[in-house]
This record gives sequence, structure tokens and C-alpha cells, in this order.
Amino acid sequence: MTLIDINMKKSILIVIVCGFLTVAYGQVEKGNVLIKNGTVLTITKGNLENTDVLIKEGKITQIAKGIAALAGIKVIDATGLYVMPGIIDAHSHIGLDAINEGTNAITPEVWTGDAINPFQMSIYRALAGGCTVSHALHGSANAIGGQSQTIKHRYGMFDPDAMKMEGAPRTIKFALGENPTNGGRSDDLQPQSRMGVEFVIRQAFSEAKQYMERWDVYNKNKSVKGFRGAPPAYSLRYETLADLLRGKIILHCHSYRADEINMVLKVCKDFGIKRLVFQHANEAFKVAPELAAAGASASVFSDWWQYKLEVYYSTAYNAAILVRNGVVTSINSDSPDLIRHLYHEAGKTQKYGGLSDDEALSLITINPAKQLGIENRVGSLEIGKDGDVAIFKNHPLSIYGVPQYSIVDGIVRFDREKDPGDMRLMPDPKETIDVTFYETGHNHENCMQGVEQLFGVNHNENKN
Repeated sequence: MTLIDINMKKSILIVIVCGFLTVAYGQVEKGNVLIKNGTVLTITKGNLENTDVLIKEGKITQIAKGIAALAGIKVIDATGLYVMPGIIDAHSHIGLDAINEGTNAITPEVWTGDAINPFQMSIYRALAGGCTVSHALHGSANAIGGQSQTIKHRYGMFDPDAMKMEGAPRTIKFALGENPTNGGRSDDLQPQSRMGVEFVIRQAFSEAKQYMERWDVYNKNKSVKGFRGAPPAYSLRYETLADLLRGKIILHCHSYRADEINMVLKVCKDFGIKRLVFQHANEAFKVAPELAAAGASASVFSDWWQYKLEVYYSTAYNAAILVRNGVVTSINSDSPDLIRHLYHEAGKTQKYGGLSDDEALSLITINPAKQLGIENRVGSLEIGKDGDVAIFKNHPLSIYGVPQYSIVDGIVRFDREKDPGDMRLMPDPKETIDVTFYETGHNHENCMQGVEQLFGVNHNENKN
């Protein structure tokens, strides 16, 4: 064998290895699966008994009775089971190891999409609860925080980029109240009060508007013969806020009190911002008509409050009141634990508010999809949408509902019957602690994760 032959074989081997690595680390898998004889809860088009759902190349291609099984396609017998869209969590921090850039009141230049951790077990545990999509939000230590990332729970992929939901609209996190006024920054910086939070936001919007106008003037004149003006200084901070003002970014605002919700509605009206979602929004029921009139939506807890002073007052009827007032409403987790049983949280709205099955399930499917701008892809079972499906034993709104399968893009990512004892992707064989039950010590509100460790602030004092 000549040296040329040896080198050629080495080159071929390198190409083959690189190809495998591309599949493992870069390419998003799309699968084929046929779900047979289930009770299909479409959310938007009623319930279908003894019906099949066919997913090909990651997309729903057929919903009908008696679909013939094709060679090479995985078949799931859903007889006696309930088939629904994968659950969507509009407020989560799973897949992130740090969520707060607490060094300034305004940090729209940072992006959680730069720091997705595909190895987090919390992603698999979310799948075990039927949740296939979540919104990896920046925290609430800033009046204007960072941009956030909608992720698909493609657990098993090593590439962080593979977790990002391709084509999902950009989002950003704002925060009101106690968190941004006590988020770990130096005592001589704004904001120090609720009115200071409003000023910080208004000032940032005004500066971003001026930045945008300077660039508009430059772009208009740069092609004019004889124009010698220099381009304005580029700022990722103001470029991001300018895109928010242009309507290219959806604003998600951490909030509790009705007075502050109303304040942000006025601020957004003044600056022409229409894509607005209030997160938590425990007192949103007090301003439900105003939210509906503004076209704003709300992502709330079912019955979680009184964990600190500003969120002392709420009601378990919050979601139902919002729905009855025409507000697009979702129920979220803000918790790596609660995300596993959002279907139970949605079910509570039938006890507190008497919502119908479709209304209750909409709170964890099509409504959060609308809030994230991805309703054309997920949130309901319709031909052409992504093959993201959760299959339950017993009705998902029943206390006896148990997820059996979670399917993402036609790939079964969770199968209860085949659930291994250890689902870590790359476990350390020399590990001496049981990481399955290891706690990091976070016992404060999840939106403030990392602030105490980074800045030495005891945020729990606010809960008394």
C-alpha cells in the first residue's frame, strides 16, 4: 500500500467521523411515528375518538381513523390513552445554569441562548411531565434584563444549538417591583423604588428611540451623492431595544401588583409596544379588562402566592377571570419541579373558575404558544404542525393522569415503560454524590437564581 493510499484512507475516515459528529452535535433529528387508536385532544378542533396521528419527518401529516402503518415507521398503540399536544411552559429557567446578569439595571445585550446547557436533567424531567417546549427566560434582577430563548426539549442532543427552537421569535425579560430594586447591584444605582423602575424603562426606551432615529437618518442619507457623514456608534444594548420598539421582540414582564401592570401598559402605549406578556401577574385579575383592551396577555401561577410581601395577595380564580375577560392566558411553572405537572396546575382552573376541558388545556398548550409567537408550529394537533405530542394514561386534567410518552419532532424523547434508572447523558463514573437528589441550595424565588451567590444579597428577607 502506498503512502498516497494510506493518506486517502485516513482522509475518508476523518470525513466519516466528522459526519457522525455532525449528526450527534449539529443536526436536529426529525422522526416518523404513527400513534394508533387514541382519544385525540386537538385543543383547537375538538376531540376525536379512536383516531390515529401520523408524524413524518417531524411534522403531523395526517389525523384520521385507520391510517395504515408504513414500513419502518414506529407505531405506538394508544388504545385507551389520551393524545394531546406537547405541553408548553412560557416561563421556565431549565436548561440554564445562571439566569441573572445583575451588573446593571439594563442588560438587553445578553441572551440566554448563548448559555443553554443540554445536559441538564431538568429537561428530561420536564419531558416526563409531558412538556416538550419551554421558554428559557432571563431572571428578574434587572428592570430590563436579557433576551431569552424558546427551547425544544430534545434531550439526548449534545449541541446546545440543537435545543433552540429554530424560527422562534425573539423575546426579552423585564421586571418590576422588589426584584429589580434589590437585585444585587450597588446601592448608589437606580432603581431603588417602584417609580425608579418606571423611569429606568422610560429613559432606556427614549435613548433607544434616539439611537434608532440616528441610524434611520444615516441609512437614508448614506447613498446620497456627496454625503460624508459617519455611521452612529453601534450599541448592542440599544440595537436590541430598538428592535423591541420596532415590534421585532416580544416583551415578557415579571410583575405582581395591579398598579405596576397598569403602569407598564401605559409605558408600552406611549412607545407603541404591542407584543406584551405579563409573567406571574398575580393581581392581573384586578386589571383584566385593561389587559384585554391593550391586547396584552398573562402567564400566571394557578395557586402560588404569599411567598413574599409584594405577592401576598392573589386568588386561585386569577386564570379563569382573565380567560373570561378575553385575555390570552397561560399557566407556567418558573420551577424545575412544577414543570413536571403543569397538567395538574391547569386542572385546578376547573375547580377555581369552572373552565371547560379545552379552555383548561389551552392554558398549557395553544395559549403559551401564542405568547411565544410559535402558535403556527405547536400548541395544537393539526396537520402541518410540529410532531410534538404528549400521550397520557387517563385524562390529563384528571388527578390520575400520568404521561406515558413525550414526542418531540416525531422522536420519542420519553417513554415511561423504557425509562432507565439513570438518564444523565455523560455521567462521571467516579461521581461520589447522588446528583439525582443533590440540591444547590436555591430556596428563593427562581427568577432571582444566582443573585445571592454572585452579590451576597439575602433576597429571602423580602419574603417575611
